[in-house]
Amino acid sequence: MKALHIITGLGIGGAEQQLRLLLRHLPMRCDVLTLTNPGPVAEGLRADGVRVVHLGMRGNRDLGALPRLVRFIRRGGYDLVHTHLYRACVYGRLAARLAGVAATVATEHSLGEGEIEGRPLSGGVRALYLASERLGAATVAVSDTVAARLQGWGVPAARVHVVPNGIEAVRFRFDPQVRRATRARTGLPDRAFVVGGVGRLVPGKRFDVLVRAVAALPGAHLLLAGDGPERAALRRLAAELGAQSRIHLLGERDPLGDSADGRTPGIPALLAAMDVFVSPSREEAFGLAVIEALAAGLPVLHVTCPAIDDLPAAQAPGARRIGSGPEELVAALRGHMEAGATRLPPPPVVRRYDIARSAEQLLDVYAHALAPGPGQAGRAPAQQSRPGSGARSRPPAPAQASAPAPAPAPADPS
Repeated sequence: MKALHIITGLGIGGAEQQLRLLLRHLPMRCDVLTLTNPGPVAEGLRADGVRVVHLGMRGNRDLGALPRLVRFIRRGGYDLVHTHLYRACVYGRLAARLAGVAATVATEHSLGEGEIEGRPLSGGVRALYLASERLGAATVAVSDTVAARLQGWGVPAARVHVVPNGIEAVRFRFDPQVRRATRARTGLPDRAFVVGGVGRLVPGKRFDVLVRAVAALPGAHLLLAGDGPERAALRRLAAELGAQSRIHLLGERDPLGDSADGRTPGIPALLAAMDVFVSPSREEAFGLAVIEALAAGLPVLHVTCPAIDDLPAAQAPGARRIGSGPEELVAALRGHMEAGATRLPPPPVVRRYDIARSAEQLLDVYAHALAPGPGQAGRAPAQQSRPGSGARSRPPAPAQASAPAPAPAPADPS
């Protein structure tokens, strides 16, 4: 089988990195087309041997991109098109239908209660999403929480399949030698108490709360990996609080390992250098960074993380859910600081989110989408998984009102 993955951009982000990791475990030929921004993840995919094409789309209303996309899909002779992120889902599903592709699958990576991909939701965004969703054969939700949100929007339950994000846990296994080396390379005192965070530096992640909390703990350091529009504001905040020497804004780092020259520590090495991990975001679709931190044996404080909030507490005993207020975070961090550094065994939830298992579940969704009859594009796929697979179709929900007709061009989810 030959599949095309269409994604809005390939800068460093959770959805982009998850696509790269999945392609390493899918037993088929896969090409990737990015509508915009062929960034660092595009380079990583090419290094993995994946063909990556940049469509050169100029914006959400670049309607000229649609016929170019249709022609590309037709020339490629793809059996299946898989779309990722809002703009790619809207344009990609329509282009695949026009190109006559047998089946289209879309993954919803970043749907919050009131925002999508970190931007506020609007009625137009929701209406267009629902109209384009009906052009596909199946929609993949990365968590039960996202699946419930999709159904709340009006996506038929039989079309929604839960395939969680995954990690390669072995990459994050704790190594004390890596801890010492990373601390030395990052300029951290060997015995310093180090708090960590990973994610895009955008308002919704609320890293300003984390900066304030660490600044309030004399002697504590913060390693914050990620980049985004809030970076300058976070740097100014650290200076205003007199903590600029203890707040380390590291920029984007490779989630899969150190840089090729070995000089820049990647996320696994940075996690080894930390003593506690914090996810202060109020809205998450999954919470992949939390799972990676747990795989590294770190205690975790989080405001919300569907990847573990949807499961029994015994699955992630090292994770503690806290409120969104800064006082509770400061108190929790102080408790860890006073108790001293401790490493935990990876909890059961880490095995649950193995990337190889996620790839197998996704293959089951592909089988549904490609099946004749109800699995054809634009119709609901069969609800039963093949024996031995783990993909879950959501149970039938009450009938929803019809979605409005699509707008002339995709609305900007902002």
